[in-house]
Amino acid sequence: MNEVTLFPEQASVFAQEVDQLFWFFTVVCGLAGTLTALVVFVFSIVYRRGARRYAHSGHHSTLLEIGWTLPVAVVVMALFVWGAKIFINLYNPPESATEVYITGKQWMWKIQHPNGKREINELHVPVNTDVTLNLTSEDVIHSFFVPAFRTKRDAVPGRYSRMWFNATKTGSFHIFCAEYCGTDHSRMIGTVFVMPEQEYQEWLRSGAQELLSMADKGAMVYARYACGSCHEAEERGPSLESIYGQQRELAGGNTVLVDESYLRESILRPNAKVTEGYAPIMPTFKGQIDEQSLNELIAYIKSLSSVPAERASMGGN
Repeated sequence: MNEVTLFPEQASVFAQEVDQLFWFFTVVCGLAGTLTALVVFVFSIVYRRGARRYAHSGHHSTLLEIGWTLPVAVVVMALFVWGAKIFINLYNPPESATEVYITGKQWMWKIQHPNGKREINELHVPVNTDVTLNLTSEDVIHSFFVPAFRTKRDAVPGRYSRMWFNATKTGSFHIFCAEYCGTDHSRMIGTVFVMPEQEYQEWLRSGAQELLSMADKGAMVYARYACGSCHEAEERGPSLESIYGQQRELAGGNTVLVDESYLRESILRPNAKVTEGYAPIMPTFKGQIDEQSLNELIAYIKSLSSVPAERASMGGN
């Protein structure tokens, strides 16, 4: 017989802290609500119409106002600081985290690992390892939610959003779409499989002889759309070598960080942010390139900024 629990198990590094904040918030609100109801009840009896004290006029008390305002302000600021700390931690993944691309589509999750391995509605990850998810959507807003990890992030059409987790337990955990996305929203579910490192590596390598990494597939997309005809002739377009993670100067004097969202925007809406010193001649690829190919192309551009040792560890690809 399945055990019924009030909350999902805690299976990530920040699940306990999220629950502690929740319970602290619940207790504070419960006490405040109870105290308010008690004061209202007592005052409604003591100062009811016809009572002797009803005719007495009140007077201002600065000490009383400070006495209830200051503790409330302290508690509210404590909740804010605590919540902000957790929020910043949840949505700022470590630089060394393993990256996985996830695309929401009515009504499924399409998942692709860096080595090219793909999954639908299943995500295999190693235990005790930082994993970053790059989320986007092909159609409407979805929301990738793993209750056991206490983490959730919207997948929005036309942009990337990032979330991360570090699973602390092996096993299987539910994935839900937490944003109503149409008729079969309730069926947009999946499973995270958390595996020991050795088992995960074996799973990742299974069928590897048939796989190309995302960066290798992105190189094929790069060649298919003849991107090099401009970006390898720098008088027409800026070089893509080692640009990821750098600041880029734009026409008009502004600068922008070259990240996944900027690369995506530059491919689909190239005139939105034009690089300083270049004419806005790049055509849009919106409607010509699908989400999978777009993710692979971005992975390839990111690989151009990888250190040689990293490429060597991938077998020289």
